[in-house]
Amino acid sequence: MDRIARLEAHLRPIDQPQVLSEREVASIERQQTAMSAPKAKVAVLGAGGGIGQPLAMLMKMNPLVSDLSLYDVVGTPGVAADLAHIDTAAKVTCATGPEELSKALYGCHLVIIPAGVPRKPGMTRDDLFNINAGIVQGLCEGISKYCPKAWVAIISNPVNSTVPIAAEVFKKAGTYDAKKLLGVSKLDVCRAKAFWAELAGVIPAKVDVPVVGGHAGVTILPLLSQATPKVDLAKDKAKALMERIQNAGTEVVEAKAGKGSATLSMAYAAAEFGNSCLRAMAGESNITECAYIESNVTDLPFFATKVTLGPDGVQDVGSLGRLNELEQENLEALKAELRGSIQKGIDFVASGKAGSK
Repeated sequence: MDRIARLEAHLRPIDQPQVLSEREVASIERQQTAMSAPKAKVAVLGAGGGIGQPLAMLMKMNPLVSDLSLYDVVGTPGVAADLAHIDTAAKVTCATGPEELSKALYGCHLVIIPAGVPRKPGMTRDDLFNINAGIVQGLCEGISKYCPKAWVAIISNPVNSTVPIAAEVFKKAGTYDAKKLLGVSKLDVCRAKAFWAELAGVIPAKVDVPVVGGHAGVTILPLLSQATPKVDLAKDKAKALMERIQNAGTEVVEAKAGKGSATLSMAYAAAEFGNSCLRAMAGESNITECAYIESNVTDLPFFATKVTLGPDGVQDVGSLGRLNELEQENLEALKAELRGSIQKGIDFVASGKAGSK
């Protein structure tokens, strides 16, 4: 008896035929996995911010989370009290300030880091880097002490630099595991899927668009030639769509007119990414995501590409596949900028500047 027949036999009421689709079967199997899987402690570092608050709420709703640990330098008790009133099983705890970082991290299986300042109109990448680099360095120093075996998912921008910063901190501490350090580039995939679904006239759930490279501007490379379902686009239209995906963050910053950046969509993307990590930890197979990781897919030390996740982190790194002329041109063009951002992160840690937790 195949898996659909077994589930139908289990669920079918007497004298009431029921036919399940593949999607329904997959949903039921995920629920069964969630019910039987060991639950995880998840920390959100930066839980009081524009991304951190909705992200924390979405993780509170995740059935794979048993303990939700919230950390920030201010405001954490209020966020924790608010979330504790949601009637889901995850227990909420909070910690505030560097002196309580150990409390937030002990026993964590997954640490998600949205901490830092958002990009504002007129803010240069250097402005953003100088603030957020120190924050990420300090938090990763804490992770290396208090939960060195945890998976670490970094959202704090510029991700192209903050992931290499985290790697250098963990290397210094002797706790580095490249398979468990992941830059969250999921939002680029969400945007690409949403925009492609509009073109294809289908719902985004039916769309797949690999997005590789980095997680900023021209380093974002959506592989539109590999998108499904197929849509025939002239080169100029493909270029315009690629540029919209690359500049989508600026689109949001400008639309919010100085009052923020992409917080809700980023929180959604991070929660989806975190859920994939938790499902892989629980032993579910064939979990794929695009993530910015240490990689040998190109001649760059870090690169975002499609990966398969397993119980111990990144299990397999996908190849780029065949690129069309436009994509190959953009791949070559992004390398200099991405290489510079990576080196900037490495140099920051080497300079010995103190992190700020």
